[in-house]
Amino acid sequence: MDTPTIVSRSRFWLRVWRNPVGATAFGILLLLMLLVLFGSIFYPIASDATDPLNILATPSAAHLLGTDELGRDMLSRLIAGGRVSLSVGLLSMLVGLTIGTLAGGLAGYFRGWTETVLMRMVDVFMAIPSFFLVLVIVTVMGNHPLTVIISVGIGFWAQMGRVVYAEFTKYRSRNFVEAVHALGASHTRIMILHIFPQVLPQATVLATLGVGWAILTEAALSYLGLGIQPPLASWGNMLQNAQAYIYSNPWLAIYPGLLIATTVLTVNVLGNTLRDILDPRS
Repeated sequence: MDTPTIVSRSRFWLRVWRNPVGATAFGILLLLMLLVLFGSIFYPIASDATDPLNILATPSAAHLLGTDELGRDMLSRLIAGGRVSLSVGLLSMLVGLTIGTLAGGLAGYFRGWTETVLMRMVDVFMAIPSFFLVLVIVTVMGNHPLTVIISVGIGFWAQMGRVVYAEFTKYRSRNFVEAVHALGASHTRIMILHIFPQVLPQATVLATLGVGWAILTEAALSYLGLGIQPPLASWGNMLQNAQAYIYSNPWLAIYPGLLIATTVLTVNVLGNTLRDILDPRS
């Protein structure tokens, strides 16, 4: 049976650490996640607490990165906003990954009318610019955080569906699939236990890139006033609030903008590293 080679767990991490760029990206992303998850434990200033006597204050012992236009501590808001932005990115990616995997897997495995219907839906969604699709959904359905997560995921699922469809089409006729089918395995078992593990490397790479796209999309929506709304902080709405002070207090925009750029860059670099590691031809 011609089962494809899958990188073992130990070899996988060995290849990651042998790639200095990928290892650096992974380390930076891990530090960012630890900062937003546990930073408030070591820096317990409330992100929504205002200090009218210290509006637009410069960095000091009381406020390590200064304060914003309402006297709120910038570092605490960056930590709280990072939790929101990263959560939106990860959860939106999971929404897109789930929908795209189901649609692409069913279309690639069953073919026939199932393929025709599902892949034409994929073509329709891919023909619509993703950001404008998300913009329309949020405008019509509202900007509740759950709505933002689902709408960003919907903007991403078609690309995932196309990749999963191609992989399922490639593997459904392989000898190992025909063998387990002859042994009486159900279609669901074949798809989940025998084909999906072969598709997972490609899906993982695309999912990491999807996280970066989702974070940028949420930031763009929040910058336009259609994403996460105050008092809930996100890096995107921090940029929106900072635009009125871009010349007098540029750090209000520099801090969240730098974190967005760093996160998206490290996620994309990590995605490229995973693509190189998980590619059997490498």
